[in-house]
Amino acid sequence: MALAHIRDRMVRRVQSKFFYGWVVLGIGALGMFASGPGQSHTFSVFVGPIGTELGLTGTTIASAYGFATLVAAFCLPFMGRLIDKHGARRMMVIIALLLGAACFAFGAATGLIWLALGFASLRYLAQGSVMMGCVNLVSQWFSKKRGLAMSLMGLGFSLSMAVHPPMAQWLIDNIGWREAWIVLGLMSWGLLIIPILFFAINRPEDVGLLPDGDVHEAIPSETKSTDRTAHITGLTIKQALRTPAFYILSSGMFMLSMLVTSLHFFQVSIFANQGLAPQIASKAFPLSALTMVFCMPLVGKLLDRYPTERIFSGGLIVMACALLSVTFVNDLPTAILYAMIFGLNNAVTMTFFSYMYARYFGRKHLGSVQGTGQMIGVIGASLGPLPLGYAIDTYGSFGPMLMGLAVLPATMAVIALFMRAPVLPGES
Repeated sequence: MALAHIRDRMVRRVQSKFFYGWVVLGIGALGMFASGPGQSHTFSVFVGPIGTELGLTGTTIASAYGFATLVAAFCLPFMGRLIDKHGARRMMVIIALLLGAACFAFGAATGLIWLALGFASLRYLAQGSVMMGCVNLVSQWFSKKRGLAMSLMGLGFSLSMAVHPPMAQWLIDNIGWREAWIVLGLMSWGLLIIPILFFAINRPEDVGLLPDGDVHEAIPSETKSTDRTAHITGLTIKQALRTPAFYILSSGMFMLSMLVTSLHFFQVSIFANQGLAPQIASKAFPLSALTMVFCMPLVGKLLDRYPTERIFSGGLIVMACALLSVTFVNDLPTAILYAMIFGLNNAVTMTFFSYMYARYFGRKHLGSVQGTGQMIGVIGASLGPLPLGYAIDTYGSFGPMLMGLAVLPATMAVIALFMRAPVLPGES
């Protein structure tokens, strides 16, 4: 009760100056950053030290990582249902506590099985559950401005890409890889628990507000809490699964996740296969990240302003262009062009994953719907490297496979134009 009283007073004070949803957005961005310990860009720094100490090959570690990611994906719908039942705020506190503990346990790994369990726990809690909770929180607070809000929240992930790998490397060099995970666990607790406990609120209706700060329609403070959320609509996961939109959307998300992961995983190898030095490939990563940062707010504004189906289709075309453009990389200028296209593609993918499910299926059961959709995307990510790995092992070249894969998002882009939002309960 004391925490609730503090939050209510704080909301009133903030709301007198600006919409409290922007505070929630800040928490969401902080959560996206704090998901770093469970993201691929952080794990990549630890592969060498872990393999050396535990006597495991890179292939063995990668296989354990891929399998663990797949297992974690199938658990995400369960977390989505828990978020629907108990609220994102309560679940995110629990997730944060477990995430810190998982970091400690991962740093104590002694063999392959322990390592695989650690991978699965971190992927499920950070890359899956923390990100899902952030998306749920911010989606509840924004509707007309949801695209912009989600793109701004995604900047927290971009910051994690910039900060976590060099920080992890510094920790490994100075205190060791096991001790580094203790620091990462403590950081997870420090970044998440206090802000969520004191500042996060599940829905604007819980404090008498409406999404986007529509104060002219604000809910009277004397309204019972059970009545404040009566107007919130949304399909259950069973209802969503009966709509064509869910399958078109999920197929597109599966492709984006799969193909983005494959390009991330093999970028250095693709460049080398086409005669470029590793230094050029490494320089392409920060350029892509910088392009992503600048493009994400633009993608969000486009989603708020134009029909979603057209923007979704356009994003799939960008994916196809990224796959095709990398096959033409043979010098620094073409590498720069590809890096910028791929950065735009990363901005599109990150914003879509945060935005789409709330847009098409409403807020009421967003956790379970988002959990199932995110599961499909993570499955795509776990399978992403396989086609290109097969191509280089079998044919000694990536080019033909990359061109063939580009057909998939290009075809889905045409199908996406025919996607229509289902009618939500209470709508006519």
